Amino acid sequence: MTATIFLLSCLLFKEALALTGSFWHITDMHWDPTYEVTDKPELVCASSGKRPALSAGVFGDYVCDSPWHLINSSVYAMKSILPDPDFIIWTGDDTPHVPNEDLGEEAVMNIISNLTHVITEVFPRTKVYSAMGNHDYHPKSQIPAAPNLIYNRTAELWDHWLDLQSQETFKKGGYYTEKLLNRNGYRMLVLNTNLYYDQNQVTQNMDDPADQFSWADQILTEAGTNKEKVYIIGHVPPGFFEKKRHKPWFSPKFNRRYLDLIKKHHSVILGQFFGHHHTDCFRMFYNQDGLPISTMFLSPGVTPWETTLPGVVKGANNPGIRVFEYDTETLLVKDIVTYYLNLTHANVDRGRWEKEYRLTESFRVPDASPASMHQALELMANDHCYLQKYYEFNSVSYDLTDCDSDCRVDHVCAAREVDFYRYEDCLVKEGAASIFGGWQLLLPTAVSLVMASW
Repeated sequence: MTATIFLLSCLLFKEALALTGSFWHITDMHWDPTYEVTDKPELVCASSGKRPALSAGVFGDYVCDSPWHLINSSVYAMKSILPDPDFIIWTGDDTPHVPNEDLGEEAVMNIISNLTHVITEVFPRTKVYSAMGNHDYHPKSQIPAAPNLIYNRTAELWDHWLDLQSQETFKKGGYYTEKLLNRNGYRMLVLNTNLYYDQNQVTQNMDDPADQFSWADQILTEAGTNKEKVYIIGHVPPGFFEKKRHKPWFSPKFNRRYLDLIKKHHSVILGQFFGHHHTDCFRMFYNQDGLPISTMFLSPGVTPWETTLPGVVKGANNPGIRVFEYDTETLLVKDIVTYYLNLTHANVDRGRWEKEYRLTESFRVPDASPASMHQALELMANDHCYLQKYYEFNSVSYDLTDCDSDCRVDHVCAAREVDFYRYEDCLVKEGAASIFGGWQLLLPTAVSLVMASW
């Protein structure tokens, strides 16, 4: 009897492993070709904007974008950690944070070409789903809603990853869709959300730039009819930046349309994967009854560059890359493992990428489903230990200071509310909870019951 039970357990374990796939997400590499260690700290890299790079080393500095050594190290670390992923998602922002006059169209294309080459060289047989970032155009962020030379040339660089139909829509508006891994019933939707960026002056007066909303609605409607399961990737996310209160990324009308799109089609959407922040965070989507229906995962960037956005304190991060584990039958995201390079240690000793954390272990949730991520968010909102852990992971273990009550409100509301009006209401509500409730002690019974069930 015992032997039979053991055999059944082994078979079930083997079956569970067989249903688990893995893929990489890499984003915001921001290669700065000018990076050079010198005895003049303010001249180490153009992306520092003359801020002194006082701890510059071969892997970089926190005020600089990525040197080539860091870019190369990140891609080869992916190969070492998970050499045969099912696929890779790459969500853009390849060029450095420098003025437009210091780049130009040819420089932008050369950088995209070099990064494409190293990913292809290291993963020659791996399918890559790649999206443009707002820095992958000249002038930066002014991405047009019509065919242009950069769309054309990028599509040509990626022609070994894109099928013919994808190349056609990419050249039209920088977006495309394909069957995920060429399998029936599974689909990848790659969006050009740079069209909705509030810094993009080219598209501000348009209702549906490049007809992308209409196209995405049609693709997702067909996915529902065909019983497909869909992943969505893009660069600029909707909602607000957790490190700067009231800072959105989308223009209001585009934020609303994106939110409506997800609510309408949430039943076929099994995951959303974005970048842009350089931070590690997530965004929740709820239905009209307040039930969690979708989660957007924002992966940390490779660049350690400290943002110059006014009001942001400690806006740098350690370089990060991420593995998603998923159910190959349902596309449910089962777990997330983030790997990082401690930049300070790497420059002194050697560049060793190591596991930072596994979601299910660190946050004690069963998986990365919307229900589980909602549970994690509620624990963050009501338990300082969980919030502090999330806060430290947010900067990829760079900023280890205490997340105070204002910090709590910013992180909780950014994760909970993508809608502009509901975000403002959240700030008021959670701010009041911090002042009057002693937020670390809120809902202690509920939190204890949840923890006791693990």
